[in-house]
Amino acid sequence: QNPRVQMYSNSVVVTMEKPKSFSIVEISTPNSPMFCEKQRAASPKQFTWVLLLKVHRVFHCLSWLTRGFFALSSTIKKRIAVSEEEKPFETKGKLYRFIRALLLVSVTCLAFEVLAYFQNWNFSMIKSLEVKGIWEWSYMAWWSFRTDYIAPMVLMLSKVCVALFLIQSLDRFVLCIGCFWIKYKKLKPVIGVEEDVDVEDPSSFPMVLVQIPMCNEGEVYSQSISAVCRLDWPRSRLLIQVLDDSDDENIQLLIKNEVFSWSQKGVNIIYRHRFIRTGYKAGNLKSAMNCDYVKDYEFVAIFDADFRPNPDFLKLTVPHFKGNPELGLVQARWSFVNKDENLLTRLQNINLCFHFEVEQQVNGQFLNFFGFNGTAGVWRIKALEESGGWLERTTVEDMDIAVRAHLNGWKFIFLNDVRVLCELPESYEAYKKQQHRWHSGPMQLFRLCLPSIIFSKVSIWQKANLIFLFFLLRKLILPFYSFTLFCIILPLTMFIPEAKLPVWVICYIPIFMSMLNILPAPKSFPFLVPYLLFENTMSVTKFNAMVSGLFQLGSAYEWDVTKKTGRASESDLLAVAERESKSYNRDKILRRSSESGLEILSKLQENEENPKKKRNKIYRKELVLAFLLLTACARSLLSAQGVHFYFLLFQGLSFLVVGLDLIGEQMR
Repeated sequence: QNPRVQMYSNSVVVTMEKPKSFSIVEISTPNSPMFCEKQRAASPKQFTWVLLLKVHRVFHCLSWLTRGFFALSSTIKKRIAVSEEEKPFETKGKLYRFIRALLLVSVTCLAFEVLAYFQNWNFSMIKSLEVKGIWEWSYMAWWSFRTDYIAPMVLMLSKVCVALFLIQSLDRFVLCIGCFWIKYKKLKPVIGVEEDVDVEDPSSFPMVLVQIPMCNEGEVYSQSISAVCRLDWPRSRLLIQVLDDSDDENIQLLIKNEVFSWSQKGVNIIYRHRFIRTGYKAGNLKSAMNCDYVKDYEFVAIFDADFRPNPDFLKLTVPHFKGNPELGLVQARWSFVNKDENLLTRLQNINLCFHFEVEQQVNGQFLNFFGFNGTAGVWRIKALEESGGWLERTTVEDMDIAVRAHLNGWKFIFLNDVRVLCELPESYEAYKKQQHRWHSGPMQLFRLCLPSIIFSKVSIWQKANLIFLFFLLRKLILPFYSFTLFCIILPLTMFIPEAKLPVWVICYIPIFMSMLNILPAPKSFPFLVPYLLFENTMSVTKFNAMVSGLFQLGSAYEWDVTKKTGRASESDLLAVAERESKSYNRDKILRRSSESGLEILSKLQENEENPKKKRNKIYRKELVLAFLLLTACARSLLSAQGVHFYFLLFQGLSFLVVGLDLIGEQMR
């Protein structure tokens, strides 16, 4: 009834005044006069230009992808050539062969899936007798085998890993609640007995021994020795041991000169060098503790070669031992001079801030036990001696002595407010070696300490905490499920849709837990996604180290000193005048050295003027995992899985960047 017809460029709008009573009106075909004007507007010439424009865009996109592919291939070839000239690829292990075989199977499955997708094969809706052709039969056989045998196993393994993932997430969440409670209640260790100390009477201060173990660390020895020699403590009550395990005679000479210059200023400092270098750091510390004069000292403070304590360090830590005879260790927090140097150091800073702010502080406050960090701590020498001293049986001598001291009833205190400057590894090679040692050593120690823990006299709760939380959950289960769930099972589920992981497992919970990890370092929130991806990338290194330590494989006993750069902090600028004074007196110091020492020093200066070119390495396992994840990412496109696709894409690119050693600084 009196419809109004409005014409637009691409549509016809019909408005009815009385929708209850209307008649059907047939609109004629495009040959109708009302469409003539539109037909005349779309001329063949314009259509040709639009088509050519679209073709141009397609070719531009293809050329961009081609250039990117060839650039990536060229980069890989250069990395391989440099690695082969300098050092061969990392040793091929069973884990690498397993991942490579998994990649080959995934590529084959992807080819079948692409063929099935374009052929519109759906064998779940038809019978096997209706399948014709060798390719159809092959895909049908794979589909049946996958559904009947592979899918149940993958599904069972994924459920186990998800359960472990939830348990570990719950443990981390409880630690965060404990940290919030400490902040809310403002809990912190307090000095047991307040005694007035006569500053003018040195005898009122306890005897303290300071040890600086080092090995071929020519970049940082001067800063560490200088910082320790400035400790605010009576010189008659302080002895500094520089424990040099360097096998480079050039570095030995420089360290000797540094020690001699400080001894000339009245500092009680000794240089020690072992001719038989066994046991790495543990052997070095054990040898130093066997000196006769050590029995005159009550406490020992340990600093690695890159650590620079503030002058008031001893006055903030040693008083906690007063009136607390059960206290065996006071641990300070690390602070990093190069945390903003590159992306790798920023991501490490997130991890270590959580470790100290949450894990160490909560365990110290509520359990009086945590793993000794190996440096920036003060031990009661009696606690060391009663616990068996330093042992050379693992690569984590610090954790070893902490566990044995805890089993002997000694208590620990963590001081979150006392911080000691140090360096983070700036290259992926150095960081990877450090993480391998940190994750293989605890498994070695767990095998050795398990009988002692079971038969010790500590309470059942302390035994359960050591076995299930300290070792199994945080040292074994964490690297196991991280690697298995996100690097193996997730890409497999793209080819086995029957065992698909839910979105909350790969997205919601990991992001939430990553946010909790970043809370102690709030300025790092922009790096939330890179942190999540990098932690999954490092899981292959941690898993490999955990397995090698648990089963005593050869790589479990590898010990490489973490490469340092000698970055200077703002506080180090205060020592500029001291360095100038030292350089002024350099000739006098060198005259006390041998003539060969002068020649060695000149060679060192020549090497500093002509540094070696920094080069990248190739990491096979990371590269193969990158291609595996990207293959699974391509498969996820066929099933239109949005979150899974983006996770696999960015995680694969993360593995690719790390595998090509494009994160952090290159090693010299």
